[in-house]
Amino acid sequence: TAISDIVHENLITLVGCCAEGPHRILVYNYLENNSLAHTLLGKGYSRIRFNWRVRVKIALGVAHGLAFLHEEIHPPIIHRDIKASNILLDKDLTPKISDFGLARLLPPNATHVSTRVAGTIGYLAPEYAVRGQVTKKSDIYSFGVLLLEIVSGRCNHNNRLPYEDQFLLERVL
Repeated sequence: TAISDIVHENLITLVGCCAEGPHRILVYNYLENNSLAHTLLGKGYSRIRFNWRVRVKIALGVAHGLAFLHEEIHPPIIHRDIKASNILLDKDLTPKISDFGLARLLPPNATHVSTRVAGTIGYLAPEYAVRGQVTKKSDIYSFGVLLLEIVSGRCNHNNRLPYEDQFLLERVL
C-alpha cells in the first residue's frame, strides 16, 4: 500500500514528491489553519475559537482517520506519530492526519511489529516505549493523549509550569 494511493477525508493527500540527490520534498495541498499544535495549543498566533462543537468535530475526524488506517486498509497502517503538530486543519477545521514518515504496515495475522522506538515523547504507549512493539493500540494511546489536549486546550508537557503541573497525563490521573 502506498500512502499516495490512499484517499480519506481525514488524511492528508499527497499531491507530489521530488527526490534529487540528498534533497527530498513532499507536496501537499495548502491547509489554511495550520496544525492543531499551532492553533489550539498556542505554538503560534490564531484567531480560531475552539468551542466544544469544533473540538468534538476535530476529535471525531482524527478518530475516523485512524479507524480507516487500522481497519479499512489492508495491510493496516500504524502511524506511530499521532500528535497535535501532525493534525492539520483545513479552512472548515476538518482535521487531516499528516506526516507518515514513521508509519509501518502491520503484516497479516501479526499482533505487533517490533521496531526501533520512534515518535514523540509524551505520546508513546508504554509497551511501545519499553519493548519496541508497535500495535494499533500504540496509535490509540497517542490519540488518547491528543484527546486530552483537545479537551483541555493544554499541551501534554509544559516545562514553564511548576514541576507538579508540567505533565498533563499526571494531572488527569
